Amino acid sequence: MHYPTDINLRWDALRKLIIWSARVSQRYGLSGWGKSGYNLRQVKRLFRRVQRLKPAATTVEKPQVPRTKALRKAYRAYLELGRTLVQRTEVTLAQLPTGETVLEREVMEAFVLHAYRQLEQIERRVLQGETIPHSDKVFSLFEPYTAWISKGKAGVPVELGLPVCILEDEYGFILHHRLLQGETDEAVAVPMVKETQQRFPQLKRCSFDRGFYTPDNRTQLRSLLDVSVLPSRGTPPKTEAAWEAAEEFVAARRQHAAVESAINALEVHGLDRCLDHGLDGFRR
Repeated sequence: MHYPTDINLRWDALRKLIIWSARVSQRYGLSGWGKSGYNLRQVKRLFRRVQRLKPAATTVEKPQVPRTKALRKAYRAYLELGRTLVQRTEVTLAQLPTGETVLEREVMEAFVLHAYRQLEQIERRVLQGETIPHSDKVFSLFEPYTAWISKGKAGVPVELGLPVCILEDEYGFILHHRLLQGETDEAVAVPMVKETQQRFPQLKRCSFDRGFYTPDNRTQLRSLLDVSVLPSRGTPPKTEAAWEAAEEFVAARRQHAAVESAINALEVHGLDRCLDHGLDGFRR
């Protein structure tokens, strides 16, 4: 996993297409990829040229430099070569024998789709000046489930992966966890408690982060737990201000900091990145 930009994602797609096309051509005696090493070097040369010409990141003190003609020319050359190679790959796909090439065909067709998507998005963003909607973006060609996580943490503006919700007891044991794929914190607060209580009926008290708060969650959790510590976002309403100032609530909130310690311990012991492949590997 690397930091995703539209040009290096396209490089990923083209690189894999050239490698796989050369591999199957050699295996099945097909023509057209005798200079695959040269093709790789050409694509990488144009990719690096675009990288060098791209303006630096925008800041308040240093506004973004307008795109120059040289940058647009470099983008066009990069896109044109990529389009030619993808079309050549489609010719190779059409020549593959049926039956015994299912795996190769599936992999190559997937990267063809990735290459065309990145081509379209670069043309729209750079040459036509459009803003690409977040929902249309893919942040990893090899792990497509990867999400863009921005929590506003100091020094960590963006994380790439999937969030995991953890419910821990007072002794530091993890009672339950849930992978948040397309879900937000407030959507899983009640299900997390219900699922944990099925295995641990003695769960009667629970403290949550502010991100889990909604008025409906607070109401439901009070019916499930003897003590539900769910702080409001911002200034609490008058009906809850007295409870959030109570000694029991304040004591529970102070203990809640230990959860952050548990998350850090998991990361330190190897769970800061997933070394397995695919969503099943991530869940495992």
